[in-house]
Amino acid sequence: MGALYDLSTKAIRGIYDHRICGTPVLDIASYFPDARRFVDAWPELRDEAVRVACEIKRVPRFHDLMPEQADISANDDRDWRLLVLKAYGVSIRENMALCPALAAVVLSVPDVLSAALSFLAPGKHIPRHRGPFRGVIRFYLGLSVPASADGRPAAVLVINDREYRIGDGECLLWDDTFPHEVWNRSDKVRIALLLDIRRRGMPLDMALLSRLLIAAIRASVLLRKTSWRQ
Repeated sequence: MGALYDLSTKAIRGIYDHRICGTPVLDIASYFPDARRFVDAWPELRDEAVRVACEIKRVPRFHDLMPEQADISANDDRDWRLLVLKAYGVSIRENMALCPALAAVVLSVPDVLSAALSFLAPGKHIPRHRGPFRGVIRFYLGLSVPASADGRPAAVLVINDREYRIGDGECLLWDDTFPHEVWNRSDKVRIALLLDIRRRGMPLDMALLSRLLIAAIRASVLLRKTSWRQ
């Protein structure tokens, strides 16, 4: 299953790479102006996420949700857990009920295809990898990010060999089809909000292909939905 997933995503990425050029990090004002709604609500979103973290063992690990991603989630003895509120248009109502403030903002922004709270265990490393296709872009908002001894965020996101440290209330919009990896270089859990955003302004053929892929992924999510609840 993992090998088939890798082959199919590699082929799809190749198609997009030939048709859509872009930079690893994208301008938020141009590509996702509604990001401000999430940033403005950051303190409340953080409080909800911290309450979820109090029962962290009830939150699924990423490879429990997607076994084909075990190579980046189960690569060590440290957990990467995701509370998925929405996945490619499919709302997980039980999880949304745990985070009503976040759910309200997510549901108010149609371009948000997926939304999840990401809990990275102390010392966890997510190995270098690439996202599946360029029809969506990734928004990252720091909710509760431990600080290192020098005061900088201890969680490190490396995109296309460049290092980014996103602290509490800070955000980044990027194309996750570029190679990237993550470290939590602290002794505390790092909590972030991850959103997948519909990419606008693509050529017509790529926009149509993206609709088909999103529909196919949505169908897969519907089949797995019951296992995605906390």
